[in-house]
Amino acid sequence: MADSFYGLATRSLASESLRVDFLAEAGPRVVRLFLAGSNENLLAELPDVRWDTPYGAYHARGGHRLWHAPEAFPSSSSPDDTAPTIEEVTDGVRLVQPTEEPTGVQKVMEIHLHGGRPALTLEHRLGNEGPGPVELAPWAITQLPLGGVAVLPQRAGRQDCPGLNPDRHLVAWPYTHWQDPRLLLRDDYLLVRADPWPAPWKMGYFNRLGWVGYLRREVFFCKRFDPCPGKPHADLGCNVEVYCNDLFVELETLGPLCRLEPGESTSHVERWEFYSGLGHPEEADAVWDLVAPLVRERQPSASCPPSA
Repeated sequence: MADSFYGLATRSLASESLRVDFLAEAGPRVVRLFLAGSNENLLAELPDVRWDTPYGAYHARGGHRLWHAPEAFPSSSSPDDTAPTIEEVTDGVRLVQPTEEPTGVQKVMEIHLHGGRPALTLEHRLGNEGPGPVELAPWAITQLPLGGVAVLPQRAGRQDCPGLNPDRHLVAWPYTHWQDPRLLLRDDYLLVRADPWPAPWKMGYFNRLGWVGYLRREVFFCKRFDPCPGKPHADLGCNVEVYCNDLFVELETLGPLCRLEPGESTSHVERWEFYSGLGHPEEADAVWDLVAPLVRERQPSASCPPSA
C-alpha cells in the first residue's frame, strides 16, 4: 500500500488490529500508526522541525527513528534523506539505510506485526561499515503528540538484601529543572505530563523493569525492552530517557554501549503494545493504578542481544 507523508512516499504494514506507515524515500522511519477503526495517528507529525548540520539539514519529521548514542553534534544528526532498501520479511519489513558517510554507521530497522492483537516488534541494528572501531549504543526514539502523560516505572526491589546500596538514580540535562510542573515524583514511578510548556525538559535513568508508556486520549502505548544491568550505558547509565518541549514528547530507550570493530553490529529490540478504551484520569495515583495492571504480569527477558 503506497501513500505519502508530507510529500514523501510511504508504504504500509497492516493487521486486523493496526496499521503502520513507514517512509519509502528516507529513514528508516515509522511515521504513522493507527489502531483499527481509528484515523488518529498515535505518533507526532513534525514536518517543519529541522536543524542545520555541516552535512545538510536534518529533518525530525516525527514518528519513530533510530539514532546512535551518546549524542554528539553533528554526527548524531547525520541526515537520513536517502531511500532505504526495503526487504520483505515474515510478518513485516526490513529497512536498510545506506551507510552514513560522516560516521561509517549503517542503520537497520526491522518491523514485525503481531497477529491477533495491536502489537509489533521493532529491531534496531547499528553496523560499523567504517575503517576503524566505534563505540556507540542503539537509541530508539519515539516522538508522540502532546496532551498525554508518560509513565516511568522506577523501582525493581533492593539491589542487596540489607538495603544498604542505592537502587535508583535520575539523570538531568543542563536545561532540566526538578521543580518543572510537568514532573510528578512517586516512590515507585514517575509521571511526565506532556503539556505545551515553552521550555524544553529532559530526564533519564536506568529502568530495571523493562517498560515505559504513554497514556493519551484513552490509549496506553507501552514500549517494552530488555534491560541490561551491569553493562555500560550512555548518559551516566541511562537506558530510558524522556524529552518534552512545546511541540512533542519523546520516549527513548537505549541499548548498552559497545565497541564495534569494522563489520560488527549490535541490536536493540522494542516490543510495542496498545491498550485502548481506558479513560484518562487526572490524578497521578489513578494513572498508575490504571496502567500498572496491564504490564505487571509480563517480566522482561534476562538476556540482552549480543554484538555480532
